[in-house]
Amino acid sequence: MLQVLSSSWALLLGIMLLMVGNGVQGTLLGIRGGIEGFSTFEMSVVMSGYFAGFLFGSRMAPIMIRRVGHVRVFAALGSFISAVLILYPALADPWAWTVLRVLIGFCFSGVYVTAESWLNNASDNENRGKALSLYLIVQMVGIIAAQALLVLGDPGGFILFILPSVLVSIAFAPILLSISPTPAFENTKGMSLRELFTISPLGFVGIMVIGGVYSAMFGMSAVFGSQAGLSIPQLTFFVSMFYIGGLLLQYPIGWISDRMDRRVLILVVCALAGLASLLPIVIGPTYMMFLIAAFFIGGMINPLYALLIAYVNDFLEVEDMAAASAGLVFINGIGAIAGPVVTGWMMEAFGPLGFFAYLAVLLLALLAYGTWRTTQRASPETDDTSSYMNVGPSMSAVVMDMAQEVWADEANDEDATGSSKH
Repeated sequence: MLQVLSSSWALLLGIMLLMVGNGVQGTLLGIRGGIEGFSTFEMSVVMSGYFAGFLFGSRMAPIMIRRVGHVRVFAALGSFISAVLILYPALADPWAWTVLRVLIGFCFSGVYVTAESWLNNASDNENRGKALSLYLIVQMVGIIAAQALLVLGDPGGFILFILPSVLVSIAFAPILLSISPTPAFENTKGMSLRELFTISPLGFVGIMVIGGVYSAMFGMSAVFGSQAGLSIPQLTFFVSMFYIGGLLLQYPIGWISDRMDRRVLILVVCALAGLASLLPIVIGPTYMMFLIAAFFIGGMINPLYALLIAYVNDFLEVEDMAAASAGLVFINGIGAIAGPVVTGWMMEAFGPLGFFAYLAVLLLALLAYGTWRTTQRASPETDDTSSYMNVGPSMSAVVMDMAQEVWADEANDEDATGSSKH
């Protein structure tokens, strides 16, 4: 781990600053939208725009990189991000914000693809898994740190929009000054969505559901906090709890997943997240219930994504893992686009607690579907399953490819070990 950190610290620092900038603007818009008098539906469309742009950017970024190179794409998209962050308060209109969110989602997606490809290039077969773990930690720490910055200014002013713009601009310096020769993009044979569903119906449906849950957490938690009447410090701590839970519970759940039936663990994690979503509704809408619910929802959702990816891999041949990664990211993106819009509709219909009701419905529906799937097919033997890898719903296809390389290497090592014994 220390070896990876020493060789890639500048790149990881830049990525963390990017996450701080992204985390600030996501929460800040939820607060500022309430100040501007935007309706819940309007804010849900605004928040959904980011995920539409992100999905489109994940498709276009490799094409742009092949045409003009990593550095030019990185610098151009970074300039757009800085500009958009400053334009939000100047164009206080929900439809203008939606366009800006689509643009900034597209740009962040391209920036992540570029930075993550450099991270992949700086890793090798020996430390790629550790690089992924560090990357996940950096992402979580960046978003958590972003919430603390929101208490430094007035969300009704301009300073809090200028701050993430500056942070994003600064983020490019350590990355561009420290990168090695840029890696080449390889064309990977794709896999159709029909094939993915046939290989693992639970994995397919679960990845899409997690996209809808994660985008609601990332996009609508601040909107909920604003409508629920939370103060700025209360709201920022509430949003932070989703990511604190994910950071603290990711590794224990990952450790357990390699030692028991993974599908059973998926159902347990779904049940815990669904029950946590019901706490503010059943026990009462108190601030403490909001925090507890956020901690366990976030703590279950981030590992659940990785569990589902690993579960899909349990049914794939080694040579098909890379082909499946792009399809899995696309499925997650489709769910993410719909998440904020449906959440906004439920919040308008049932009040702020519609936020938690939406999460509960999705998670408990996934639990029911997963339970039914246990009657249709047996799970792979624990000894035959792939290892858990720390990946999250916000990561691009590049990180998914990195994780698939680790899984493939481990599978090849196990096959070699098994062959040597005979």
